[in-house]
Amino acid sequence: MNYKPLIVIAAGGTGGHMFPAQALAEEMLKRGWQIKLSTDPRGARYAGNFPEKVVVEVVNASTFARGGIKAKLLTPFLILRGFFTAYLSMLNERPTIVVGFGGYPAVPAMLAAGVLKIPRVLHEQNGILGRVNKVFAKSVQAVACGTWPTDLPKGVVGRHTGNPVRSSVYKQAGSQYIPPGNWPISLLVIGGSQGSTIIAESTVNAIALLPESMRANLRVACQTRGPDIDKITKSFIKLGIDAEIQSFFTDIPRRISQAQLIISRSGASSIADISVIGRPSILIPYAAATSDHQNINAHGLVAANAAVVIQENALNAKVLADCILKILSSAADAAKMATSALAKGKPEAAFELADLVEGIAQNE
Repeated sequence: MNYKPLIVIAAGGTGGHMFPAQALAEEMLKRGWQIKLSTDPRGARYAGNFPEKVVVEVVNASTFARGGIKAKLLTPFLILRGFFTAYLSMLNERPTIVVGFGGYPAVPAMLAAGVLKIPRVLHEQNGILGRVNKVFAKSVQAVACGTWPTDLPKGVVGRHTGNPVRSSVYKQAGSQYIPPGNWPISLLVIGGSQGSTIIAESTVNAIALLPESMRANLRVACQTRGPDIDKITKSFIKLGIDAEIQSFFTDIPRRISQAQLIISRSGASSIADISVIGRPSILIPYAAATSDHQNINAHGLVAANAAVVIQENALNAKVLADCILKILSSAADAAKMATSALAKGKPEAAFELADLVEGIAQNE
């Protein structure tokens, strides 16, 4: 029986960490590796689309950044408990390498690997290191960067691999773009993996301001928070718009490929998906994002004239309606935006990250 090396992928929290982790898992499986995903209960909810061969290990994790006093007091104990779970697991199976994708659920596995002297790699999706990756950046064998340039601590040299996209995204890479015209127009609204009330509500109000001739052709797929689904659905019905409203779309790559325009947060994974497939977008950076990293993420597409940014504090129905109208009124301009977005994509990112991981594993 052939020996298969084991890689532990540490990620969790939101789709922003889990999607590139899934992309690496898919590629490493193709290369004959065993995969274990180390995550917390919240991250496990996003693990449903990981390949079946990936073993999911749920560990305790917590953060000082959320919750009340009681939650903050419990945080170190939860992290310690998660560390011992990860430590005993690695002691038993001894992985060849551990790759962390940031977020506090990655902490237990990264700590345990450090204690056991197992090689570690970090992948940072955003243009500035998150809190967890900043803690480990100087002690790991490599820091792979999804957004370039990335603001790194002094003495840390990053490697621009790009943000890995899942195989379902890769299959849609560069798919033909159908510019808007006097036919059904697909508008995709994605407020990050957890939805966004402000984006969903602003989109409904903006569509109400569009010319009737354009509204008649619109087909909307809108992601919003669970509690808002009923309200947003009724608002679209009132406008007579054919709309599909969900808290989370499991087939985002297909929907992006079919869209004439995307309204989205500018999380790193969303930017990667939009650029690899190649679609025009209106980006609304999350105002509370750590170190304003969503604005940094959006810069590449904006500079390439592939996207328009609306700051959250400037978002209103008229501003958004004007942007939608400008893009969807010109087939030529929309097509140029799609082409420019595609030029910024890095569809081979998963392969580059896997090459980096294997290179370090072989040299340690």
